[in-house]
Amino acid sequence: MSNSSSHGLAKSLSTFQLWGIAVGLVISGEYFGWSYGWASAGTLGFLITAGFVALMYGTFIFSFTELTTSIPHAGGPFEYSRRAFGPTGGYIAGFATLVEFVFAPPAIALAIGAYLNVQFPALDPKVAAVGAYLVFMTLNIVGVQIAATFELVVTLVAIIELLVFMGVVAPGFSVANLVKGGWSGQDTFSAASIPGMFAAIPFAIWFFLAIEGVAMAAEEAKDPKRSIPIAYIAGILTLLALALGVMVFAGGAGDWTKLANINDPLPQAMKLIVGENSGWLHMLVWLGLFGLVASFHGIILGYSRQIFALSRAGFLPAVLGTVHPTRRTPHLAILAGGAVGIAAIFSDELFTFNGQTLTANIVTMSVFGAIVMYIMSMASLFKLRRTEPGLERSFRAPLFPWSPGFALVGAVVCLITMVYYNPLIAGVFTGLMAVGYLYFLSTAKRRSGLLTAA
Repeated sequence: MSNSSSHGLAKSLSTFQLWGIAVGLVISGEYFGWSYGWASAGTLGFLITAGFVALMYGTFIFSFTELTTSIPHAGGPFEYSRRAFGPTGGYIAGFATLVEFVFAPPAIALAIGAYLNVQFPALDPKVAAVGAYLVFMTLNIVGVQIAATFELVVTLVAIIELLVFMGVVAPGFSVANLVKGGWSGQDTFSAASIPGMFAAIPFAIWFFLAIEGVAMAAEEAKDPKRSIPIAYIAGILTLLALALGVMVFAGGAGDWTKLANINDPLPQAMKLIVGENSGWLHMLVWLGLFGLVASFHGIILGYSRQIFALSRAGFLPAVLGTVHPTRRTPHLAILAGGAVGIAAIFSDELFTFNGQTLTANIVTMSVFGAIVMYIMSMASLFKLRRTEPGLERSFRAPLFPWSPGFALVGAVVCLITMVYYNPLIAGVFTGLMAVGYLYFLSTAKRRSGLLTAA
């Protein structure tokens, strides 16, 4: 791997900044997206779905950390799978990760637009979403140290705001509100509730989606073998606590059915308690943007490193694998991913189907990429344990093989369920993978030389 000025990333990230990235990448999932799961599973059914997904993520992160610290590479899952299964394995994991990280930002950008629309009804949410892209692509190009510091600050503000939300709605919380019709719209559990719980899996995953993106900043960490495990473990515990609190307090604030299938459930939940003219509500809308911005900004950092790594290895056009001569950031990769995201924002005809909104379907598309990547990563862990027993592992997955085994089985269950309930999106995902594979085959000669030098 070249360390020249055109291909080297700056090593400047501390443990605290990596924790900020880990939480910031995901924290928008506490602000929106998850409530779409209520439409399928109800509040109680979704709690069970979210519990299963949380257990899967917990075991996954503890296992994934072994890979991240053993192979600190900007490509993250792409590099682990390439090392375990060769170029084809690398392509599958790299494509899946790219879909996850390129399709998550437009969903978040649309939520940013929805939040701003609450304050400025005349502002088109899509125009606001494009504006968010332009601002935060620029910030990511300026420099990783500045970007990571900004990420840490907005993440801390976002956490404080979620705690404020819970405190404001707590006086009006009612268990009766939370449990009413809480099993797929029924007051009592029955066999008919189970399909809705499975259908809600993508929106439970949205609570934790992209935390693995810290792996893509591994090359820029000062001490990745020490700091990444701390960042991951502290990050997943932070997110678990926030996800549970947000779900329970929002569901108990009033008629939770009014919060399903919308992009701004927290302001609407608070409105049920304090009224639409309360200063608390306006504060939540403004400060709530910090949570969305934290994830949006962090995932831009993540997708740019994935595009950069894939390009540097010959899986994407070489021009995307260069860094800015003075800023040492992958500026062209940032712009390329942004162009795809902006196109997705205006892709109503492509992504509005299956009875779901544009945002819900973009979220599901991103989750498809994540789940395939999780499967490839856990399979890589098992393969590398067998084929490279001497690989330096400063952190080893606890309870091996049971912990990564559960993560692998859980991810497979999620994938099968998602294909069953979202066949059209699964078809789009598979079609894009097939087109990408044709490019992968056509660039084999160029890639063979690069792989030797990497």
